[in-house]
Amino acid sequence: METLEELLNARLTAAFAAVVDGGADPVLRRSQHADFQADGALAAARKAKRNPREVAALVVEHARLDDLCETVEISGPGFINLTVSAGALGRLLAGMSAHDRLGIPAAVTPQTVVVDYSAPNVAKEMHVGHLRSTVIGDATVRTLEWLGHNVVKANHLGDWGTPFGMLIEHLLDIGEANAAEELSVGDLNGFYRAARAKFDADEAFQERSRRRVVALQGGDEETLRFWRMLVAESERYFMTVYDRLGVRLTDKDFFGESFYNDMLHPVVASLDELKLLKISDGARVVFPEGFVNRDGEPLPIIVQKRDGGFGYGTTDLAAIRYRTQELHADRIAYVVGLPQKQHFEMIFSAARSAGWLTASTRAEHVAFGSVLGTDGKILRSRAGDTIKLADLVDEAISRAAAAVAEKNPALSEAERDRVARLVGIGAIKYADLSNDRVKDYVFDWQRMLSFDGNTAPYLQYAHARIRSIFRRGAVSAPAGLTTIPVAEKAEHALALELLAFPAVVAVVADTLDFHKLTHYLFGLASAFTTFYEQCPVLKSEGEVRESRLALCDLTARVLCQGLDLLGITAPDQM
Repeated sequence: METLEELLNARLTAAFAAVVDGGADPVLRRSQHADFQADGALAAARKAKRNPREVAALVVEHARLDDLCETVEISGPGFINLTVSAGALGRLLAGMSAHDRLGIPAAVTPQTVVVDYSAPNVAKEMHVGHLRSTVIGDATVRTLEWLGHNVVKANHLGDWGTPFGMLIEHLLDIGEANAAEELSVGDLNGFYRAARAKFDADEAFQERSRRRVVALQGGDEETLRFWRMLVAESERYFMTVYDRLGVRLTDKDFFGESFYNDMLHPVVASLDELKLLKISDGARVVFPEGFVNRDGEPLPIIVQKRDGGFGYGTTDLAAIRYRTQELHADRIAYVVGLPQKQHFEMIFSAARSAGWLTASTRAEHVAFGSVLGTDGKILRSRAGDTIKLADLVDEAISRAAAAVAEKNPALSEAERDRVARLVGIGAIKYADLSNDRVKDYVFDWQRMLSFDGNTAPYLQYAHARIRSIFRRGAVSAPAGLTTIPVAEKAEHALALELLAFPAVVAVVADTLDFHKLTHYLFGLASAFTTFYEQCPVLKSEGEVRESRLALCDLTARVLCQGLDLLGITAPDQM
């Protein structure tokens, strides 16, 4: 079904085409002066060297808007103000309500989309620095999957490289059983720190570690067995964190650096055959076009080091080659911190030069800023350590339990614990996603767990409050309506917000700017609050009661679906 904005755009586009040679973009947007405002007459007039109000008048004359708009007026230098009719709103709302996907069809031509995100390191704790990649990546996966795309979740695990010589030797020193027990309880940081301290203090241990790296890279079976144990125990622990956080990553989604090992030599050979490899200080490098350092010298991607080893740039080139050539990805989204911006630009450039990344595949760096404490510095514990992600989740649930108990002391203990988990985890995710992702944001427990303002608890409570209307009235949402009448100003405003949902989802799926979805959901909840205060629901009668119940149900469904795209559950009771 066509959205309200699509219908208005189509009618205005046809009218502009009839008035101006070559047509013009109506530049339609929501407005404070009417429901919508079309600004296209100004640019069209400049192009045609005509008076913009005259062009606007001709557009209005040619536009077929009688079945959609109650009033169409020209204001200012040539703005076209549109107020949608109650009849049009009612028909569109009924269509949206009857649609199990809220008026958003699944993709006609599904794409294969690879989402590269989370990326913890073996034998190291997941910490607050992994939060944004995991949460933004999960929202990306949920949104694109719901739209019908084939999404490949790629958790780019740090599971290879020189530290593993040190880690395996430490494992052998303390014994396999002790190492397995230490790792299984989640003390990854303790294991890593002990190995690092030994490496820094003991030259003999350093030598053993270096020999072990050579054995690992050479495929020694015993060394590989120890390595697999480290990886398996770490992955098992990571999965406990993912399960608690409520993200969709599974143990089948781990695509570690080791996955690409056998592809590295072919990558080097292919780049060499394409004459893209150069020698720089004994290393084999690629110089992506247009990248220079402060002295104006070309910046390289190190493909093969002087000693024959490979850099992480080689792995990224192998990954993009695999994803485009083997997985036939139409889109690749790298959910990685903003400091890696230049690195990915260089990787994409090199991949284009090699012919692995073509115009048919969209590769994008979904960059994000840092999580800051209330002091404006990178978020850390009181002792100055990096905060473990598991501890952050625990604290969120604990704080949410206190807030939920205060809000509704009548909840049973089991129900309070369930709701506290949903509210606490929802608060963490929403606080992250409601900020422009390329900017840093301040992690503030008091604000993010508040039941007022643009927060997850506010939206979750709004959903629960709507569902309580149906419980209190012992009624169900009306079905089979061909129209949902809207007569009051607050009903009209809520209707416009509801009908905007498909357009918002389309923008978010394209940009992966999830703060646009959170802003929309907050606006919808606010519009519902005004509607609920001004338009009695259960106390009304007949057709009015039915239409208002339908508006309540549709609002709850949109809130629930919108929050689900963000990875947040909307409980029916709080």
